[in-house]
Amino acid sequence: MDNKAYALPNPLTPGQVIVIDEELCNGCNTCVDVCRMDVMVPNPEKGKPPVVLYPDECWFCGCCASDCPAGALKIEYPLNQRVGWKRKETGEYFRIGMKNPPPPNTRPPV
Repeated sequence: MDNKAYALPNPLTPGQVIVIDEELCNGCNTCVDVCRMDVMVPNPEKGKPPVVLYPDECWFCGCCASDCPAGALKIEYPLNQRVGWKRKETGEYFRIGMKNPPPPNTRPPV
């Protein structure tokens, strides 16, 4: 019998919380060290991006993305946590993160 243990990502997560650009990542594992919830583990292959094992445990604190020296990590916030605004005149809804959002209304209230 093969006595090797394998750690695989949790397949039950509906979305991808932490996006790692594999071309930018140098495998330094700084993100693994600073993560408060131990969402990621180092990749067994040296120089490869870390494995996001428990994405549903992420607190969206952004420590991993802010401390990454290569800038290879990006946090995908859930829709209910993204800042949004609605135009009274047209009823259009905008949120931060969408492509080319118009600037928020800066007029003082009437």
